[in-house]
Amino acid sequence: MTEQEMRKRLAVLKTDHRDLDAAIDALRETGSTDQLQIARLKKRKLGLKDQIAMIEDALLPDIIA
Repeated sequence: MTEQEMRKRLAVLKTDHRDLDAAIDALRETGSTDQLQIARLKKRKLGLKDQIAMIEDALLPDIIA
């Protein structure tokens, strides 16, 4: 995967992460009692966060000070 492809993928993942966050907040505000759905959304959000971290690590080189 090229750097440009990784940056595009990173942007998509960050957008999806924000969308999931908004969906979780909306469910909470409406007083949803479907805790299973909220838990599934949180799990997907965590998976996206992990993917974001992996791509960011690949894009940013380690600098030894």
